[in-house]
Amino acid sequence: MSGLIEKAAATAAAHGLFERGAPVLAMVSGGADSVSLLRALASGALGDVSLSVLHVDHRLRGDASRGDAAFVAALCQRLAVPCRIVEVDVAAYAGEQGLNLEDAGRRIRYAEAEIELDARCAEAGAAPDRGRIATAHTFDDRAETVLMRLAQGAGASGLLALPYRRERIVRPLLDCTRAEVIDYLESLGQTWREDATNADTSRLRARIRAEVVPLFRGINPRFDDALARTLTLLGDEDDLLDEMARGFAERFAERTPDGPAGSEVRIDRSRTSTIARPIQRRMVRLLLFNAFPDASRLEFDHLEAICDGIASDSFARDLPGGLRAHSEYGTLVISRDGGPSEPFASLVLDVPGSVDLGDAGVITAQPGAVQPPDTDPLTALIDADAIEGALVVGSPEPGDRMRPLGMDGTRKLQDVLTDAKVPARLRPRTPVVRDGERIVWVAGVRLDDRYRVGPTTEQTVRLTWIPRDAGGTTR
Repeated sequence: MSGLIEKAAATAAAHGLFERGAPVLAMVSGGADSVSLLRALASGALGDVSLSVLHVDHRLRGDASRGDAAFVAALCQRLAVPCRIVEVDVAAYAGEQGLNLEDAGRRIRYAEAEIELDARCAEAGAAPDRGRIATAHTFDDRAETVLMRLAQGAGASGLLALPYRRERIVRPLLDCTRAEVIDYLESLGQTWREDATNADTSRLRARIRAEVVPLFRGINPRFDDALARTLTLLGDEDDLLDEMARGFAERFAERTPDGPAGSEVRIDRSRTSTIARPIQRRMVRLLLFNAFPDASRLEFDHLEAICDGIASDSFARDLPGGLRAHSEYGTLVISRDGGPSEPFASLVLDVPGSVDLGDAGVITAQPGAVQPPDTDPLTALIDADAIEGALVVGSPEPGDRMRPLGMDGTRKLQDVLTDAKVPARLRPRTPVVRDGERIVWVAGVRLDDRYRVGPTTEQTVRLTWIPRDAGGTTR
């Protein structure tokens, strides 16, 4: 048995990478690493799995790209492994999304892999979480990534950017060197394809591979072993810090999947300010990447700015990927930036009846007998005889005043909303029910005292606000 097979089998067993009989989708480009991955999996040495292959043609290298696809298809046919070839215009996608080609290609490959694996699991009648996407990253890739991150600046988690497993993605060759890959393929008489762009030292990874890694191996012939030990130590410490950060996140923050702009992360500023900055930073990163998996462009400076904002009442910061972080009273909110809320047009509310306010939800009015007031802030019970004209629902307007329930005098609506801690960005979308010039009810906030149910009330009207979540569903 070759050294590569022994190492890969030990890695797969030690980290529980594969389940017996489960679908495994190998990402095969045609290069030496991915071809060795395919041959190792097809041999059965890494486990008894249901193997298939995905090759993504990026359409970046013309005939060479088409040649890679044809090579992979022919190899899979010879090995009797099902194969799917996908063509994607990566350059066009990169331009649309404002990404570099490498980042765009990676996103497309993994997106296509998730779709293909789901299909394979469905065909096999296997639960999706049993499936695996196998990639051919080797120890050399890991070393290059570490040195790249050191050059660019990164913490422990950044240096450990290539784990053995992340959700359904597994890397069984991560303990194998590229030299072992070549030895294995040559022992089989197996050819592979060479991508000329891998030798382009104008690209950072290629330059580190060609110039920096050999330098370190020249300084220390056991550089690979030393780096492996270092990464093991960093990994153990990183796991401990992540566990601590997750504990604080569970107590000090929450993720709201259906906030006004979609998924939101809400962090208790007062409690979070009591923990050390390294744990703050890690907690914020975990929360962000869990809520927004595509937030890969967030950098150290962004995380630092968010941590600084935890102590600021007036913090606001735009982030990559259409995210925005800002303070709201005692909370720091991170969400998709949907732009400022726009007021909605005023609509007549019949009794009985309802009005649809679009993104703001629905307001209903139902007549009824006298009954105890509801404590739900999304409902209000009013005296029907106090209504002088037609009820109208609209947005807050400049100069609005009301007599809050339990008060004798009037107050500015702006002050009422401030006291209720309604964020300024949401106030234009807060429904206000009016009776002529008078405010009856500020939905979810306060009833006007002039419409309260009293001892002489004979008939009532129940007003109900049904907000609409980010997916367009009323709750």
